[in-house]
This record gives sequence, structure tokens and C-alpha cells, in this order.
Amino acid sequence: MLNGRTPSVKDVAAAAGVSLGTVSNVMNRPEVVSARTRERVERAMAELGFVRNESARQLRAGTSRTLAYVMLDGTNPFFHDVAQGIEFAAEDADLSLFICNSNSRAAREEVHLDRLLQQRVQGILITPVDPAAPHLDELVRRGVPLVIVDRVRGADSCCSVAVDDVLGGRIAVEHLAEQGHTRVAFIGGPESIGQVHERLQGAREIWESLGHDPEDLIYLPTDSLSVAEGRSAGERLAGLAARRRPTAAFCANDLLALGLLQQSIGAGLRVPDDLAIVGFDDIEFAAAAAVPLTSVRQPRQELGRAAAQLVLDEATNPNHRHQQLQFQPELVARASTATRARAL
Repeated sequence: MLNGRTPSVKDVAAAAGVSLGTVSNVMNRPEVVSARTRERVERAMAELGFVRNESARQLRAGTSRTLAYVMLDGTNPFFHDVAQGIEFAAEDADLSLFICNSNSRAAREEVHLDRLLQQRVQGILITPVDPAAPHLDELVRRGVPLVIVDRVRGADSCCSVAVDDVLGGRIAVEHLAEQGHTRVAFIGGPESIGQVHERLQGAREIWESLGHDPEDLIYLPTDSLSVAEGRSAGERLAGLAARRRPTAAFCANDLLALGLLQQSIGAGLRVPDDLAIVGFDDIEFAAAAAVPLTSVRQPRQELGRAAAQLVLDEATNPNHRHQQLQFQPELVARASTATRARAL
């Protein structure tokens, strides 16, 4: 502070004995200022405690040196890993990253987007509650660089980066069928979440193509994709009649699978002998579980990095063309589905 007030550019110019234009050049075009003059100005800034007014610079330039990611669920480690991939790409471009959490609420998502527009962020990445939401169309109409992450939009109005969730559902259930399981539960919800719907679709497709009775793939919907809902699903499984009780479960994400694993062990079940479990995402906790969890791996950081590179290209490349990138999932088999002989 300078006599109780924040130092200004004029104060720096006076302290360094240079013009306002020279101070401006030091901040914005340092290569045009001699090394000696630049050092004098930077020393004056340090002594005065001067901090440039980035908001004013953004107002003049019409944009900022920040990207923003609006994640769907801040409690899910999957989105943290995606955000880390975005951060790596932002750092490479000398940009900062704002992270917002919609908590799966469309109204909260819209509030975040309105405020990010006011901040003039250089680009927005979002895992939306609804990929077809009108407020996303409004961003496109305004010309805001936008990338949909872990979702797919019907139109080619913006870029998207996602994983083939139908394939992920297929390889999870195919793995369980290969272990000899003939009654499998699919646990996840609500089905209005695009990934849940597509993973269930893939599970049903492969189950029927293998010749199994569709009724032996039992859908247990959940209110959310959380550990608590996984525990609740385990209690519901235990309540099924023995002749209908599945010997394996495919969970729509790892948090559900970890909750199911926790409840099953607490109830005295042996995993995988009494119940085999497959999750989805392959978050870090999956391998560290009490029984290491088989999971369908998504390339989480790669998703984030690719999305950030697309939004930066849209922001800086006049010849940018929208792309819809799709990554392939892979199964990581661990002890929760260890191969064993099963009685048919």
C-alpha cells in the first residue's frame, strides 16, 4: 500500500523516472524495452508492491488468461482427474484454470456459466447436466469457445471429448459372463445421466448377444452415483430371493462399486466368491480397495488435456473446425472378479 492506497501505474512511472508508456511496455511488450530500463521499472514495482489490474486489462482486451471447467460432481475423483488434465494443458499455454462444480444441478450450472461470461474467460469446458440445454446453445451463439467433456451433443455446434460408454458396458458384462456368471446386476442411475444410459445399453446388448435371458440382467437403479447409493444397492441385492439373486454386479461407476464392496464385506460375503464386482472409471481408489476392484478404465487426464487443447485451438485458430473425439475404454481385471470355477 502507498499511503493507505494501492499503488498505480503512475506511481511506478514516477518512482522509476519513466513515462507511463514505458511502464505499459514493460508489462505488455517487455522485448521493446532496454534491459536496464526494464530492471528499473520492475524494481520500482517490487518496492511499491504494485500488482497490475488484470480485470482492467481483460476489459480492454475482451478476454482473460483463464480457462474454466464446470464439472458435474465435485465429490467424484473421476472429475478431479479430468480437471488435472485440463490444468496441465492450461499451464502449457501459460493460462490459469477456474474450476466450478454444478453438483448435478442445472440451475447451478447456469449460474456458473453466467459468471464465467462476465469474467471473459478464454474458453469454457463443461460436463453438463444436459448436453442439449439451451444455455449451452447461447454460449455457442455468443461465440464463446466451448468443449463438452465426457458427454456428446447431437449437433456439431461445438467440440466434444468422450469415451465410448456403450463399449464400456459391453466389455464389463462380457468379462463377467466369461467368468461363468449367468445372473448379473447392473447398478446405476438415474438413467437420465447419459453415461448410465449408454453403459446399461452396452450391458444389455452383449448380454443378449451371448444368448442369456434378458431377465437375468437385473437393473437396480440408484438416485445418484455415490458410495452411499452403492451400499444401499448392496442391501437391496441381499433382499432378493436366492433363486433371483445375482452372483455378479456391474456398477455404473467406481464409487457405487466401492460402496457395494463395503456393504458386501460387512455382510460377511466373500468377494468374488459370493459376489463378483466390476466398476467403471478406474479411479485411484479402485486398485487400493480392500479387495482390489476390477474396473473399466477411462483415460481421465487424457480426456481433460484433449478437451483443453480443443478449446484453446478454437480460441486462437481462425481456421478451427469442431471435432468430436471419442476414446476407447479398457477393462482392468483385479481380484474382485478373479477367475474361478463356477457351478453351472
